[in-house]
Order: sequence, then C-alpha cells, then structure tokens
Amino acid sequence: MKMKRILAMLMAALMVATMAACGGTPAPSSPAPADPGSTPAPAEPTPAAPTDDGSITLWTYPIGDWGTEAEVKKLTDAFTAETGIAVQVEYLAYADGDDKVNAAITGGNAPDLIMEGPERLVANWGANGHMVDLKDMLDDTDKKEIYESVLGSCTAPDGAVYEYPVVMTAHCMGVNLDAFKEAGADQYLNLETRTWTTDDFFKAVEALNAKFGGTVGAVFCKGQGGDQGTRVLVNNLYGGTFTNAEHTQYTWDDPKNIQALQKLKDTAGIEFDASLEGGDEIKLFYQGILKMAFCWNIAQQLNPNNANTGEGLTQNGEQIVCMSFPSQDGTAKLNGGIWGFGIFDNGDATRIENAKKFIKYMADSAHTVEAVKTARYFPVRTAAEGTDLSGVWADNQTMNEYQVLMPFLGDYYQVTKGWAGARTAWWNMLQKVGSGEDVAAAVAAGAAEANAAAAG
Repeated sequence: MKMKRILAMLMAALMVATMAACGGTPAPSSPAPADPGSTPAPAEPTPAAPTDDGSITLWTYPIGDWGTEAEVKKLTDAFTAETGIAVQVEYLAYADGDDKVNAAITGGNAPDLIMEGPERLVANWGANGHMVDLKDMLDDTDKKEIYESVLGSCTAPDGAVYEYPVVMTAHCMGVNLDAFKEAGADQYLNLETRTWTTDDFFKAVEALNAKFGGTVGAVFCKGQGGDQGTRVLVNNLYGGTFTNAEHTQYTWDDPKNIQALQKLKDTAGIEFDASLEGGDEIKLFYQGILKMAFCWNIAQQLNPNNANTGEGLTQNGEQIVCMSFPSQDGTAKLNGGIWGFGIFDNGDATRIENAKKFIKYMADSAHTVEAVKTARYFPVRTAAEGTDLSGVWADNQTMNEYQVLMPFLGDYYQVTKGWAGARTAWWNMLQKVGSGEDVAAAVAAGAAEANAAAAG
C-alpha cells in the first residue's frame, strides 16, 4: 500500500508534539485533555508584579511539554513569583519556527530567550553573531556537573558558549511488538539490550511483509522534520557516517551509505515516500499501519497517541518497544538531541541579565528537576546547585527502560557548518532514490550540495 494513498486516513489523527524533540516522579503528563473526573490540580502560584527591571520573552520549540502552554505557564509563573520578572512565551513549530526566528532577527525584534539545540543556537545563530556568550554563567562546579561532551557541543570553536544545556536524549526506533510476535519476527530483537543486527533487521522486515503485506517501514522524505531517523538508519546499517570527526565535511557519499540506501530501496516492505514527513510516519505507526517507526524517541514512547490506550501502546492497544537502530555488530551509534537556552543579543543589558536569571532558575537550581521533567528527557548534568539529578526518573519504568539506549549516543555532528543546507540536500536525495534515480549518483550529488553549503 502506497503511503500517499493512506495519507487520507490521517486527517483526524493527532499531530505529534515533537519531531526531533521530547516525566517520571510523578508520571509525565499527556497532551490529551485531563479527565473531567480527575482530582483538580493544585492552585497555581500567583505571579508577583513585574519589577522595574521589566519582562523577558521566551520562544520555545516543542521540546516535550516545553511546547505545551499549560505546563510552561506553571514554570514561568513560579519564576515570576520568585523574581518579579514576567515571561512572555511564544510556541514555535518545527515546520516554520526557523523562518519566524530568522524574520525576527532581520526585523530587529528577536526574543530575549530561545529554547532549542546547538545546531541552531551554536552553529547557526551563534556563529552568525546573534547570540550572547554565556560562558560567564559556568563556574568550575558547573563544568564538573555538566557532561563534557554536552558542554563541548554547546561551545563554538572560538570558546564562546551559546547554549546553556538542560536535557538530552537518544533518538531510536519504535517497534510494534505484537505485530512482530504475530509475524514471528520478535526472534530478531534483543529486548534486553534493545539492539539488533542489520541481518536480523532485514529478516524481520521480510517476515513482517510476508505476514501483513504492503509497507511495514517508511523512509519518509517530504521534508526535514524527523530526518534524524533516516540519517541514523542509513548510517548504521553498514557503518557509514554523516560527517567527518572534525565536523568540516559531509561524508554521506561513503560507499557504506550507498550500500545501505540500495538495500533499503530493494527490500520489499520498505518504501521511500516523498508524501510523508516524520510526523506522518509516527501517526501511521500509532494507527498500526506501519509496524516500525524510524522517527521515535522517549517523548513518543511516553505519550504515543490520543486514544487513551495508555503509555507505550498503539491506538489498537498493541505494545510499542524502543529499539536502537540496526547495525552489523548490533552496536549502533545513535543520533542524540541536546536542548537548552540561548539569549539573543538585542543590546539591552537589563533584559540580558534577566534572561540569565531565567536560565539559572531553570537549568542550575533546585527547580531544574521540574524543568527536566517538563522536557521529558534526561538531565545533562549530575547535579544542580546541590540537587542530585541522577534519580530524576527513578520512579518511572519507561524512562528507566529507555536509559539502556543512552550509552549508544554517537557524535553530535549537527554543529557542522552548512547544517541547514545539508538537511535539505538529504531529504531531496532520498526523494531521488525513491523515484528511481541511480543511488550512487543521487547520493554523490546530494553530498556535493551539502559540502557546498558547508564551504559557503
């Protein structure tokens, strides 16, 4: 069944809150409306009146419940009550968020704060001179508490820190375990380590296709949303890479990547579909139409659908399990996400100082626990101002199960120059492969375009 023919089935489906993006004790909230019969929530704190220092603006991408107004309001109201600094929030979508931010920068009205990852805050807006250097916020204790690899990803080549990190995760696959069992494909999954080999992956696809027919896994390529899934799938199958270790060149014309793309193209049950974005793939997976999802992370695992069937279940009640991407030896290198705050340099010292107070409150204080749980990801540091963060998710079974994937995090290559252009070249290349163009030629042309963006 062609994906473009089944898109009509998605009109009433829930739009996924996060594409790249994602608590615990207590259990994480769901985007679905609260049950009217549930216990009323405690009264929210009454915000103090803003001080003479003024207010600040925050723009946030949909990073877990940092994209949910009701949840963010709890945090900002508490901050205002303690500091007297009012916070005006605008919620961005990945589809057009970058355009809005870029337009605001051009128009001289960028927000004070923005929440996203290093690929935007460091490699884009920071590299182009729009962000405030935050290294003065990092004392020796902070540098010891924040994971070195994370802090490195938030630091520009000249040493400037353009992102103060809060949370991180590993992107993975989602698997319909009930469907796998029905097809006898569960034998190819190591559910203890959440790993599988390339050979076992293709055996599973064959078994699923034989049992259910049609498409069991979709290489979505309508746009860049969720593109980390297709990148990690292709790179891991035979050990290819997306960039070099120095983050100076795009390397996805590696013969290993060409081999992977050719194999995917030739495999019955896998479809390259230019009508699907990552969110469309997730919705089809929720509905039980697809039997695996390449665009997946803990956010989806915690809140997979709007049918009230429960955490980690499809809309049909089938069990979803997280898996690493397949690799030849079963040891994948997963693409990760890091999210935190950056400050735009709008030339207002008071607003910059207030924005730093906001970051300190959310990312390095006793309140960091709430900020992390709202994101529904994992903390980037071991402790914050004496508050131990190692047990943030101690009472959440799903989060604890998911943590087995975190050691598989690979290189954070999203900070490579020309990133935006490379992402566009990637999904255009996938469309060409899916339309029947020679794989090697399509990959070579796409990689050349990506490297031209890096050189520019």
